[in-house]
Amino acid sequence: MALETLGWQGLVILVVFGLSLLIATYCTYAERVIAAFLQDRVGPDRAGPYGLAQPLADAVKMFTKEEFFPGGANKALFIFGPCLAMVTALMSSAVIPFGNFLKFGTTVVMLQGIEINVGMLYVFGVVALGVYGIMIGGWASNNKFSLLGAIRAASQNISYELAMGLALIAVLMMSGTLSLREITLQQSVPGEWHFWNIVKQPLGFIIFLVCAFAETNRTPFDLPECETELVGGYHTEYSSMKLGLYLFAEYINVFVASAVMSVLYFGGFNFPFQYELSEWLHTSRGMSVDAAQNIISILGAVGFFLKIFAFIFFFMWVRWTLPRFRYDQLMRLGWTILIPLAIFNILLTGGLIFTGVIPEVKQWWLASGMAVR
Repeated sequence: MALETLGWQGLVILVVFGLSLLIATYCTYAERVIAAFLQDRVGPDRAGPYGLAQPLADAVKMFTKEEFFPGGANKALFIFGPCLAMVTALMSSAVIPFGNFLKFGTTVVMLQGIEINVGMLYVFGVVALGVYGIMIGGWASNNKFSLLGAIRAASQNISYELAMGLALIAVLMMSGTLSLREITLQQSVPGEWHFWNIVKQPLGFIIFLVCAFAETNRTPFDLPECETELVGGYHTEYSSMKLGLYLFAEYINVFVASAVMSVLYFGGFNFPFQYELSEWLHTSRGMSVDAAQNIISILGAVGFFLKIFAFIFFFMWVRWTLPRFRYDQLMRLGWTILIPLAIFNILLTGGLIFTGVIPEVKQWWLASGMAVR
């Protein structure tokens, strides 16, 4: 039985990695389509129906382009940089609960690669490692513009990770756990689908969202690759698939950031009236408890991905709407506005918990019946 469960979880991990790569691939297509729509022009429409084969054409181009190594570059680190950025981006999706669980007889399949009780710390640790890929690539390029872009990326990520971590602390104060799965289950209160953390942490969510834009180097915080000042930034000297790895890593990071925000603030795989639907399937349609739970889990996974896609669309909408900041404005926003706001949010949350305005969510989750018994 242990080997069977291990096999199922191995399959789930492969599916998670495959979905991450597929979504990152077609994010390049979505970026072009959304940009074309917002700018009132025609997007990709030549490669396949509606241009759907354009990402495949891009992949063929990336793999077949000539390899280029700048003079004086450290070749080993020049290759290692984009590889590290890609690996850390993929690793961060391993602990995200994409659904609850499926039950087939005595076999329980968790719709999550790995469940650990420090899942949020794992995500932060892996994301922090990702900046080394950018730093190594910029330094190994032997190009002053690449090095400046890498330094910008490192200072930007460190600055905004502080505010992001402080915004996360307020959620952890309410939940009492670092497990992303438990945080999701705590937002599944019977009869109260609106009991998501966004209701109790609106300020924390706004801080986390702004920091997510900075952490993923997305406009208006894309200063590490600002073409008006740094040509292409840290990946100026890169070509072929090494450049593709940097671009894919950015889109995977957007996907992971969207998934984490959905888990922390929008209920993860929970959706409105899931308990009522489960009861109706069991009583009115004559389904077994396990079959009804499986359908709810599948619908929850679909709803979770819809939330992720909504966030990805928002990332792209902002990119093609707002101009980028100056670098001094970027750093001032992080240090003098977001960090004080995040500290205020922690104090406010602590006061509300102390006075009982925010109740003990964990007790309600234990009574909700959504956990595997």
